[in-house]
Amino acid sequence: MSSTHNNFDFENEIERNKAVARRYFEEFVDGRSLDTLDEIVAADAADETRVGVGGTGTREDFREHAKWVGENVTDVHVTVSDLLAEGDRVIVFWRIEGLHTGNIFGVPATGKPFTGHSISWLTIRDGQVVRYNVLPDRLGIVQQLADVHL
Repeated sequence: MSSTHNNFDFENEIERNKAVARRYFEEFVDGRSLDTLDEIVAADAADETRVGVGGTGTREDFREHAKWVGENVTDVHVTVSDLLAEGDRVIVFWRIEGLHTGNIFGVPATGKPFTGHSISWLTIRDGQVVRYNVLPDRLGIVQQLADVHL
């Protein structure tokens, strides 16, 4: 097999992984599609925001994460800004907009609209997310919600 063919397969895999990551945010997080969750998140996937870095988990942890977001933020809209991928890892730069209706990062519900920027990393194997984590801009969100500027 030629190296050109191998590069083509590798590039196709990276593009497929990026497409799965985009679907995760656009269809599951933004669109709240549990069917999409069942399709693109492995049954034994780890949502490290729930189980800790390197922890083991299940698809249910992703449902619980989404439930938490839905209970604390209404009118959620998510926009993917950029995707970078290497091998089975996809880094997603994204923005969440919504109305603060519950406790977020220690700030009780304010009813204020807010925008948050985050970077997530997903590990994808065989077309499914097997590991997820996120680094949200907690300070930026808290400053908007609590009207505190540091």
